[in-house]
Amino acid sequence: MSFSTALSGLNAAANNLSVTGNNIANANTTGFKESRSEFVDIYASSMAGISKTQPGSGVRVAEVAQQFNQGNLQSTENSLDMAVSGEGFFTLAKNPADLNSLAYTRAGAFKVNNEGMVVNDQGLALLAYAPNGTSVDDGFSEGILKTVSLNSATGLPVATTQVDLGVNLNANSKVPTTTPFNPLDSSSYTNQTSVSIYDSLGVSHKLTTYFVAGAATTPTRDWTAYHYITDDATAPVSVDAGGTPSTLTFDSSGKMTVPANGQVSLAPYVTGTAAANISATVDYSGSTSVASAFSVDTLKQDGLAAGQLTGVSVDTDGVIFAKFSNGGSTPLGKVALTRFINPQGLAKLGDTNWAQSLSSGSAISGSAGTGSFGDIQSGALEQSNVDLSAQLVNLIIAQQAYQANSQTISTENSIIQTLLNKI
Repeated sequence: MSFSTALSGLNAAANNLSVTGNNIANANTTGFKESRSEFVDIYASSMAGISKTQPGSGVRVAEVAQQFNQGNLQSTENSLDMAVSGEGFFTLAKNPADLNSLAYTRAGAFKVNNEGMVVNDQGLALLAYAPNGTSVDDGFSEGILKTVSLNSATGLPVATTQVDLGVNLNANSKVPTTTPFNPLDSSSYTNQTSVSIYDSLGVSHKLTTYFVAGAATTPTRDWTAYHYITDDATAPVSVDAGGTPSTLTFDSSGKMTVPANGQVSLAPYVTGTAAANISATVDYSGSTSVASAFSVDTLKQDGLAAGQLTGVSVDTDGVIFAKFSNGGSTPLGKVALTRFINPQGLAKLGDTNWAQSLSSGSAISGSAGTGSFGDIQSGALEQSNVDLSAQLVNLIIAQQAYQANSQTISTENSIIQTLLNKI
């Protein structure tokens, strides 16, 4: 009986050595989770149960259990590298054509394959929730999984709908002596500024605003704003609504009081091409008229020209954006995370991937930063959670256990030899 008991100890110690060696070998494996050998004792039972004086029959390995505690995050220079800080697994498709063939991983080293699809080192496709539109505000369909593809070579143009124009009009300005106003005669206006706006095809047009100082009265002073499209190849075209310029009124403190909301709606500009007419609003909020030189303090518009794909970014919510040279961005999807009630029950697939099993429980889908799911950090990878110092100590303990069980066999053998020599 002692031989079999010692042999079970040898087998258990050998298993512990193998598990520890595997942990050490994967100390630098991205997303790796260390394991530990869990042992239980063995007793030979009978109908009467186990007596108080019955010795044990040895030991057996109950489970090699993986430990899913968080690994350290290491920064990288790749925006497609992702790490989950907290609970959750990246969801992968073993076959991009079959989104029911799922695997799960904590290793977020992703790249783009020759078809423009985001995959891991083994070619498994990263799955995300499909966007409902062209912006994050449109939301995502969290019940619909899709692969992520960077097949958008061109960033679509966006027509200008609003121009923010904050200016200071010098309160000491004199009324122009040349009348009537003429955009081609600089003596008929006080100041002017221009901004490029875009039609629905991404073609740039120059919107020029001319400011004409009115007579100073108490306690207000009016300025007149003329709005023209001044493309180089054409004569200036007025886009003032109804052909009537806008009046900007300032009180005695230089604060604009008219228009009350600061906004002026322009007449639609007919491009003369396949592009839709440009219908925009100019927002003068924050403009002033004080005794200081004319200045343009705010000048921006919300249109975009067509652009080329320049890169990819991922935010903490897991939204993957395609970035374009025109400054625009388009959401390609929101990274789908999955968690399990019992992650230790996941089936090991190798390549730092796992699969759902009966022991793990059902997959629970979600998004980064919601519920129990952790955040996603782009440009970082989760390192192995192996503590090398602890593993080296465990290696010594496992070695001693192996040697001790070997000594048990040697001692038992010596006793038997002694008995045989007596015969």
